Amino acid sequence: MSKEGTAVKVTVARIEETLAGSPAFTRVEPCFYVVRQGTAYVYIHVLPWEPDRALVRLVAQLARGVEMTPDLAIKLLRLNARLRFGAFGYVAQGACVVFAHTLLGGETLDAAEITTAVRDLSMLADDFDDMIVEEAGGKRMQDLIDASAAAALFSELDAPVSSLAGSPGSRARDKG
Repeated sequence: MSKEGTAVKVTVARIEETLAGSPAFTRVEPCFYVVRQGTAYVYIHVLPWEPDRALVRLVAQLARGVEMTPDLAIKLLRLNARLRFGAFGYVAQGACVVFAHTLLGGETLDAAEITTAVRDLSMLADDFDDMIVEEAGGKRMQDLIDASAAAALFSELDAPVSSLAGSPGSRARDKG
């Protein structure tokens, strides 16, 4: 096994051992996880780095459709200077304000480091998503997920009855 593969595997195992007991923690796919805190979602991505290292990238998309003004940018930069973990950023595609932090994975990564970083990032993300939307518009990630789920539900409800013929409940309706 390559050293790169070992570092990633050790990191994934430590994250899963540390966070598996939390109902807020979900494994999405190998090396990619989500932690929900209130209205915020923190994405955890384990990435290979250098021959024998791994990175743990934690990113919370706080709000999309944000009008990034000079005033908001300066406020976020000032906050970056005072924060213990993480930093605010802006992704022009989607006009998205993010909050991100990176940990060094591998043998040196421990449970205390994981829980402290995830806890601090998720709590700050949950607080700041509301502040950003209030000040600069846009939608919190929870609002976007709720809207997407509602749209999917309503599209199913608007489906013609004939498209439901293959659904499990259709046999019961046909017999009745």
